[in-house]
This record gives sequence, C-alpha cells and structure tokens, in this order.
Amino acid sequence: MANPYVPVDVSPMDMTWLPVDYPKLTVKKSVPVARVIYSRPHKQGRKIFGNLVKYGERWRLGANEATEMEVFIPIKIQNKIVPKGRYILYCIPEHDSWTIVFNSNLNSWGLNLDPSKDVYRFTIPAQIKNQSVEYFSMMFQPNDKGADLVMAWDNVEARLPIEYNQK
Repeated sequence: MANPYVPVDVSPMDMTWLPVDYPKLTVKKSVPVARVIYSRPHKQGRKIFGNLVKYGERWRLGANEATEMEVFIPIKIQNKIVPKGRYILYCIPEHDSWTIVFNSNLNSWGLNLDPSKDVYRFTIPAQIKNQSVEYFSMMFQPNDKGADLVMAWDNVEARLPIEYNQK
C-alpha cells in the first residue's frame, strides 16, 4: 500500500496564485490579487470535451471538491466588478465557448451547487490547440491590464481576463 493512512487521490489538489507564486515571493508589496484551489484530473487517453465533459452541462473545473477562487481585492471581469471574497467556480462548456460561473455556495463537493447562489457569469472563447495537456491545469498569466486565468485540458484552452489595480 502506497499510503497506509489514507488512500492516495488520483486527482491531486493544486493552487495557483496571482501574482504568480505569491507565497514564494521574497518581497511582497501588497496583498495578493487572487488564488484558485482546484483538483487536477488527468486525461488517461480519454476524449475530454464533448465526451467525458459534456457540452452544455455544468462542470466543476476540476475534480473532487468544488473549485474555489478567493479574490483579495476587487477585480473587474468583462466590465463587472467582482468584490473581494470567496467563490465557487464552475463552467458550462460549449464547443467554442465556456461560461464561467461564480457561485456563493462555499464548502461544497463537486457539483452539489445551488444555482440560486450564482452571482456572476462570464462567457469566454474556448480554443482548440495543437497540444494536449494531460492534467487539467489552471494558472494566471499576466497581461497588459492584469492577468488571464488560463484553463487548459486535453487540446482545449480558455482564458478568463481579469483586470485589477494593485497599489
């Protein structure tokens, strides 16, 4: 047995920060902007989008517990201000777009969500890439106005643009 205390999860939990690697920075000029906590399922030879993850149906943006985003300062997404706080993130994927949903039903497992607690919805393009990502991955990539929350798995990538002012 690999671990006699608890079973080893095949979809390990991970965390991504904005600014990137915030806890590792030796000089922290201010509070972080955001962090995302999620579990990373892997492809294992399966066709993901349109098969394992169905088009038009809710997907938890990972595996196991619901994906959570904590926003430490107000951010702007598609001209909407998202106040600081904790949110559950989930997605409704389509072939060429994803709807990213911020939900206030914290501490939930998987997709045991209460849709009446959806607080924001953002539709973003999804692109087919010439690469295949084995493990579902989320990361922040800086851009001119802030950062993109990049979500990639199999041969699909989607980017949620986030704007912020950090003093």
